[in-house]
Amino acid sequence: MHNRQRAGHGLASKSRLDNRSSGGYLALCIIFFTTTAAAMELHTVLRFFHVVSFAAWFGSVLASLFLLKTLEPKLTGTDRQQADEYAALLRNYIGLETKVADAGVIGVLVSGILLAALHHGWTLWVYVKSGLIVLQIALTLGYIIRAIRPLQYPCTSTEFRRWFRLFGISLSMFTLVLLCSFFLL
Repeated sequence: MHNRQRAGHGLASKSRLDNRSSGGYLALCIIFFTTTAAAMELHTVLRFFHVVSFAAWFGSVLASLFLLKTLEPKLTGTDRQQADEYAALLRNYIGLETKVADAGVIGVLVSGILLAALHHGWTLWVYVKSGLIVLQIALTLGYIIRAIRPLQYPCTSTEFRRWFRLFGISLSMFTLVLLCSFFLL
């Protein structure tokens, strides 16, 4: 037992962050959901889970925006070695951020479907909100494949602006979803 504790001690924080699936986040949410469901109404728990998942998704996008703004001088400079190091950091970060965003998206979709099926019903505005979320995912993934993946670092400032166009797309779609949620539902 002592060897197992010692062997896992140094890797505990890394393994939590470097988990290869978003299952850990979802399992934690399911445990939270089942333990608090008895104390709260199902509708309240589903709304809470929906909002927290949306916040995780939105927060991961904002965190990426701030990181990229910070790394811009390093990735657009003339020092190839420095750009390679920061590009590796960016790739590692994007891998972790994608796990959080994926868990958030899955949480939003699952809780949204449950809220519609069990409480709100399938109204026109539920379909509109669902369509906007699907459109956001499609536009974001399409733009990443078309404009972000081909980037090589160091790149020019003009090429680096593709990142900010991606965030423009994402944040515009988040705004539309929130406007639909707060004013039309």
